[in-house]
Amino acid sequence: MSAQRPEMGDRFRRFRDRLTSAGPDPSAAAGTDPSAAGSDRSGGPGVRREAVGADSRAELTSPRRGSAGRRGGRRGGEELRVPEAEFTSYYGRPILKAPVWKWDIAAYLFTGGVAAGSSLLAAGGQLTGRPALRRAGRVTALAAVSASAVFLIRDLGRPARFHHMLRVAKPTSPMSMGTWILTAYGPAAGVAAIAEAAGVLPRHGLLGLAGRALPPIGHAAGLLAAGTAPALATYTGVLLADTAVPSWHEAYPELPVIFAGSALASGAGVGLLAAPPAQAGPARRMAVAGAALELYGAHRVETRLGLLSEPYRRGRPGRLLRASRLLTAGGVAGVLLGRRSRAVSALSGAALLAASALTRFGIFYGGVASARDPRYTVVPQRERADARRTSMDLPADRAAPPTV
Repeated sequence: MSAQRPEMGDRFRRFRDRLTSAGPDPSAAAGTDPSAAGSDRSGGPGVRREAVGADSRAELTSPRRGSAGRRGGRRGGEELRVPEAEFTSYYGRPILKAPVWKWDIAAYLFTGGVAAGSSLLAAGGQLTGRPALRRAGRVTALAAVSASAVFLIRDLGRPARFHHMLRVAKPTSPMSMGTWILTAYGPAAGVAAIAEAAGVLPRHGLLGLAGRALPPIGHAAGLLAAGTAPALATYTGVLLADTAVPSWHEAYPELPVIFAGSALASGAGVGLLAAPPAQAGPARRMAVAGAALELYGAHRVETRLGLLSEPYRRGRPGRLLRASRLLTAGGVAGVLLGRRSRAVSALSGAALLAASALTRFGIFYGGVASARDPRYTVVPQRERADARRTSMDLPADRAAPPTV
């Protein structure tokens, strides 16, 4: 027995050396090596074929090597191809859950912009001595912010949910900041609008005292509302861009610009409708500035975002935004050409208000459409992964994006 142990040890070492020195021969992996077939029938070649075949299968199915096959590479003399991924998900569900918001949130975006623009218009009329412009702006601001509250509570389901948002102030949350902006703006706009009733109160008694106190209080409240109006006009754009909806999130630089321009244009529309041409100078200037910002931002979201611009150009969002551009251009033309005509000014104001509403609804429905199509989620992710791989100079199998 002691004499056989060295012989068995030598045979095992020779067998191990043969396995170690054997390269990744495709023919050996497939079991077609004629010399190996008769070399040793005690299990040596069979073990080698199994080991090498397992290595080959691991190469074909490993995540790192599979990317070369997807790119049409060649392995072992055979071209490996995987069909392009279809943009579907498990059980036919979308990759992203589409926003549950309905049309009332789009209307909330519009009425909030009207309220902000009207407060700025009222402040302009107040500081320049134009009472008709001031009165129209204050009353419209109160009506618009009241409608915004109705739309918001309708979406929340219960008024208490708005109250619960006031338990905390979180600067990094657009929703939390928006709640506090509305809380600061609403009472100021309401007091400024109530102050417009001072002229119809009696001159004597307690009502007369209230009538004398209301104008200065309304003056301060109107300026406070105008100071809060820019935040009210733009925070909704930040709120939309803070979501995972592709076409909203990627347009984060443009959405606040669009909403600010839309608010200015809608406020100018209120002034053109309500004030005589002699007092509508600030409204005309607001109309031109707001239309320029709105058209510039809308053009950017329809051209800068690449694939994610498609939802803003196609279907219902595309039709709404094209109609908005036409109405905005027509309203500005009426503002510039019909300065002395009350009818032309009123038509221009109505066109600007309608254009502002169509812009808000077009942006809203464009984002919803991008969330429902998996292509708008997967393709930009792949492009970012490719760009990251190129900038870091990584091999293709290290930065290949996952398939869908």
